[in-house]
Amino acid sequence: MEQRIAEVKRVTKETDIVLTLNLDGTGKTEIDTGIGFFDHMLNGFARHGLFDLRVKCKGDLQVDCHHTVEDCGIVLGEAIKKALGDKKAIKRYGSFLLPMDETLILCAIDLSGRPFLVFDETYTIPSIGELDTEMIREFFYAVSYSAGMNLHLKQLDGYNNHHIAEGSFKAFGKALDMATMYEERLGGSVWSTKGTL
Repeated sequence: MEQRIAEVKRVTKETDIVLTLNLDGTGKTEIDTGIGFFDHMLNGFARHGLFDLRVKCKGDLQVDCHHTVEDCGIVLGEAIKKALGDKKAIKRYGSFLLPMDETLILCAIDLSGRPFLVFDETYTIPSIGELDTEMIREFFYAVSYSAGMNLHLKQLDGYNNHHIAEGSFKAFGKALDMATMYEERLGGSVWSTKGTL
């Protein structure tokens, strides 16, 4: 199989981002967004999905974290889409139920090409470290729409905000790893009645 690696660059007046993603990696990361807790979340996503991920982002953090987090989501989604190529022989669907202490997070993905986000989580504090908790939904929205994926994230239990956020990023990594795996029985075809994804 071909290497599924993508590099995406995005430069605006608000952010300057370079991101490299290897879907068939081992969980190696080099991440610097200027937001410590966000770096921690992206690291958990990559390590638990066994993706190699490099992110370098210079954003207008003197304003707030919004543009940095949202634009990193856009770029990550674009990298996922680019690395998947024609999506031949991938499993397409992935789901994971991730426990983290008192927290239980469900993540389900369909790499259908049709973007949609269902996000059902409750945060009780405005920020974790320097990451605004309202930006967690915005990040996953940006990823789902730029990647063209149907993404569901649901908090089934939990009250610790750190655990809810971290469980979500890790569950997303596990579910995406499953969805991007190869299914040999497909013989190189696309898993769709339409013949395309």
